[in-house]
Amino acid sequence: MSSLDRYVHPLTDRYASREMQEVFSPGRRFGIWRRLWLALAESEAELGLDISDEALGQMRAKLDTFDLARAAELEKRFRHDVMAHVHLFGEDAPAAKAIIHLGATSAYVTDNADLILHRAALELIRTRIVRCVEPLAAFARTHAGVATLAYTHLQPAQPTTVGKRATLWIQDLLLDLEEIDHRLSTLRFRGVKGTTGTQASFLELFGGDHAKVEALDATVTRRMGFESVFAVSGQTYTRKIDYQVQAALAGVAVSVSKIGHDLRLLAHLREVEEPFEEEQIGSSAMPYKRNPMRAERMCAIARHVIVLAQDPAFTAATQWLERTLDDSANRRLSIPDAFLALDGCLVLLENVARGLVVHPEVIRKNLAEHLPFMATETILMHAVSRGGDRQLLHERLRQHSIAAAQRMKEGAEVDLLQRIAADRAFGLSRVDLDRLSDAARYVGRAPEQVARFLDDHVAPTVGRQRAHALTLSDPDVHV
Repeated sequence: MSSLDRYVHPLTDRYASREMQEVFSPGRRFGIWRRLWLALAESEAELGLDISDEALGQMRAKLDTFDLARAAELEKRFRHDVMAHVHLFGEDAPAAKAIIHLGATSAYVTDNADLILHRAALELIRTRIVRCVEPLAAFARTHAGVATLAYTHLQPAQPTTVGKRATLWIQDLLLDLEEIDHRLSTLRFRGVKGTTGTQASFLELFGGDHAKVEALDATVTRRMGFESVFAVSGQTYTRKIDYQVQAALAGVAVSVSKIGHDLRLLAHLREVEEPFEEEQIGSSAMPYKRNPMRAERMCAIARHVIVLAQDPAFTAATQWLERTLDDSANRRLSIPDAFLALDGCLVLLENVARGLVVHPEVIRKNLAEHLPFMATETILMHAVSRGGDRQLLHERLRQHSIAAAQRMKEGAEVDLLQRIAADRAFGLSRVDLDRLSDAARYVGRAPEQVARFLDDHVAPTVGRQRAHALTLSDPDVHV
């Protein structure tokens, strides 16, 4: 069967980065399995089991050298993926053949490897978030004082600034970073627990010496780079961990989706647009179209991540006693998919954030259409301070506002300020009214909030992560 006749997963073909694909690659996974077997053998030897230096040396020499085609042959023969690799490692390191996997069960390599991959993938997600925050922060600072119409209920509301709106996006991402950091700081190793978690096999190997069994658990944990290990387990680590991790990923997806939806709404208003390349085609039928395709794709893939969080919840809820194998097939699908999909979302977000286009004239036009109505209270207070009758002026403003709004509904430009200037009851010139309806009067502390937020909250976070973030390749964005 040729590559043209096989299904190709969109996450690996289009969306996920090279770095995230490498995390979940067969080479990475099976290399970890071999390192786990080596760590077990080295630790068992240190604690007194008869394992030769030759065996350990052969194992070390073959950690990343394995024939996946031969592994497939052995799995077809044994109908067991772990035992296929046990035998393959034994073929590659014949002096160690008799002691590979000694005392262990399959979950020793599969579960511990999954936790190692969880850690690596979470660290990459953390870095990707930071790479999104950095350009969004620059965007927020550049446009901190650009007044724009705000919306509540998707109806015009008191103005904010373009930069202030961007800080709301960034704040959600910083909250996601906190959750990712928490998940990383509390991630434990399954360790060396045996078939049903009782460590009975290792107690047998060490002649009933409980201290050595405990030392084996701690030593392997340390060798694999973990500071803590589950105190107890069944055959597997609790699937509650998978749920917690994927819930954190879903949280990031929620933030990405919110940003994507906001950008789609702003594109409709023609105020802010995602990058659009010189020869990019917006529609196969309508040549003039400039659709927010990347933001739409962000929302679509983010929705997949959010939905996937249900999988580990159901899996954790239906684990029978010490273990059941129906978690295996599900986890092979849901865990990589969640990480790869979120990675694809963040690749898109970074690309969009680095190329956002602002149309200030459109923003000013949209704001000018509604700002006179929002300025009526200020106009009322000013007119009263100059001797006007508050109740009378309030009624005149109500009448003028209704009449001006009706003109707008008929397609005419708003003429509220002209109406007020012509009304002698107010005693205000058009120059006075333009000053009172200046957008800068109505954005409150938005510019100052942007500066304080970026300096006090964003800069330290970006600074801590930036060095590692620079090691990643620039995102490759597909259609």
